Amino acid sequence: FLNHVYVGTWKLSSSEKLDDYMKELEGVGLATRRLGSLTKPSVTISTDGDVITIKTKSTFENTEISFKAGEEFEETIVDNRKSLVTLDEGSLIQVQKWDGKETTMKRKIIDGKVVMECTMNNISCTTIYVYETVRG
Repeated sequence: FLNHVYVGTWKLSSSEKLDDYMKELEGVGLATRRLGSLTKPSVTISTDGDVITIKTKSTFENTEISFKAGEEFEETIVDNRKSLVTLDEGSLIQVQKWDGKETTMKRKIIDGKVVMECTMNNISCTTIYVYETVRG
């Protein structure tokens, strides 16, 4: 169901305009933005049948979401966002909605790297992840 090239552990290589994006999210204070810009999280993507799990680990925060593509689910973020993840032409597209707000995170494989573009309103940031471990 999910393109197997996503499965594995990825390490943040670079990010562009992350601070601008975090400002746009609102409620992300200066201290949190500074920590966010300094951390180099790793992301592990795995599948179990049609359930996809994305674990993010950093010195700052660890998160984990499990979902079936195309089925809305609640993320246990501070504001209980509702998320929907879909697969579209090899891209993993996650839309989060909360308090009348919406952000989109689009992950795609480009040149063997996971490129994630996060967009809220007209502000976008791009993060690039490289392989940390071999696919299982």
